[in-house]
Amino acid sequence: MPLDPASPLARLLDAPLRPGRIVWIGLRPARRAPLLVVESARLDPAQGLIGDHYSSRTGGARHVTLIQAEHLAAIASHLGRDALPPECLRRNIVVAGINLAALKGRRFRLGTVLLEATGECHPCSRMEEILGSGGYNAVRGHGGITARVIADGEVVVGDAVERLPAS
Repeated sequence: MPLDPASPLARLLDAPLRPGRIVWIGLRPARRAPLLVVESARLDPAQGLIGDHYSSRTGGARHVTLIQAEHLAAIASHLGRDALPPECLRRNIVVAGINLAALKGRRFRLGTVLLEATGECHPCSRMEEILGSGGYNAVRGHGGITARVIADGEVVVGDAVERLPAS
């Protein structure tokens, strides 16, 4: 049952949201290959994140994965570490200053690229392999989101992340 747009909860969910920014971009050129850290990347509605092996295999629902820099710190803390490099989580884009959960089911912009949030990005069993014992549970609830590319363009580290008004 959809939420009544006039309800107090709907108004809170649609309340203003401070924009964030892109702080890191990584491409996975092949399964299990090391991530390539880049300053910019091209996104396309048909192919997803150009240069990333995974994005075009899922019919668009998982063109790109995003995680919050703030959650990297939380995951590191759960593992008893001071910090965690973004490469460890194998997400494509790290953002800061915006709560990705507030993008659920919404369209948003990364710079000039239009995307739509499609779901949560849950951890996989590789987290135990990469992060060690407890890695999977450390990432639970902090894995970020998946998104579909609606309109193409290029994203650059430093670009704004902005939720669009509900339609």
